[in-house]
Amino acid sequence: MNVVLKNIGKKYEGREEFTLKDINLEIADKDFCVILGPSGCGKTTLLRMIAGLNSITEGDLLFDKKRMNKVPSKDRDIAMVFQSYALYPHMTVYDNMAFSLSMRKERKKVIDERVMEAAELLQIKEYLYSKPSDISGGQRQRVALGRAMVRKPSVFLMDEPLSNLDAKLREHMRVELVRLHKALGTTSIYVTHDQTEAMTMATKIVLMNDGKIQQAGKPDEFYNRPENIFVAKFIGSPTMNIIEGIIKEGKFVADHGLIEITPSPNDALKLKPFEGKLVSVGIRPERFESGGEFGDTFSATVDVVEMLGKEKILYARLDNGSELVISTPGHFEYAVDEVHSFGFDVGAIHFFDTVTGLRIN
Repeated sequence: MNVVLKNIGKKYEGREEFTLKDINLEIADKDFCVILGPSGCGKTTLLRMIAGLNSITEGDLLFDKKRMNKVPSKDRDIAMVFQSYALYPHMTVYDNMAFSLSMRKERKKVIDERVMEAAELLQIKEYLYSKPSDISGGQRQRVALGRAMVRKPSVFLMDEPLSNLDAKLREHMRVELVRLHKALGTTSIYVTHDQTEAMTMATKIVLMNDGKIQQAGKPDEFYNRPENIFVAKFIGSPTMNIIEGIIKEGKFVADHGLIEITPSPNDALKLKPFEGKLVSVGIRPERFESGGEFGDTFSATVDVVEMLGKEKILYARLDNGSELVISTPGHFEYAVDEVHSFGFDVGAIHFFDTVTGLRIN
């Protein structure tokens, strides 16, 4: 199902400000769309509006071109999976999964077929006659997914369904959810604050902040071409380094004067209108070069070294106390308090207008 949001806004009674404003978004049929953002940005509110659990103050919500603003939740052909699982503790796994079909007076044969089909796909057949209290958190999450699946909805809505699981189980369930999405071929809308979930699972990411969409697109676009400083700093771990400065005679000169960067010929053309103006440079930790043969270089003292196996994360301090985070291959040797020279991969530098925060295209 194709889901379209046109100028959607949400304002709660008694509040002066809109919680959400001017949300425009199209989610294509069979997309796995992840709505990402920090706590309080409005992502769950948006999901609940799509579900019909929250009213829409302004704008239009369309399912396959049909306006859904006033359509009750039960008539929207959706299924929602909550963070808390919301399973009935006194019912077996089978009964929890069959509950919505039983309420719709579906034939017992159909109920049994759908529950068994979902249990097979989710690998929980052996737990069908157990109670939720007798199975693990990961298995309970599968039951919650199965309960949604048996309805065969046109749209799956998921509100941080993996947040209660431990790190290893979350990693496993991410893979399982992607496989499940492919098997079902259903439009999925998934809310999370975890950028790893978004980058690894989504066919489309919608990054929100302060009730507005900051960027929407494919995962690689967020990493390689962030549209503003907020996106640049939110996506990527460790986060992107942001250095403020000015364009002077075609070069970027940092405020502290300890770093100068000669832009690539392509970037130099884009930066011509910014001569003498405030500009911020963004560079990801893995895009620094070690050694002095890379053109523009700077010296920094290594404060902390984090050994992560295939890579080392360096927290390096400039002479004025400013910190940069640098990622290097794990076999490179660095020691705390050593001074090293670093250069830049100028083809991977991002330039932003410091005043507006927007990318300089």
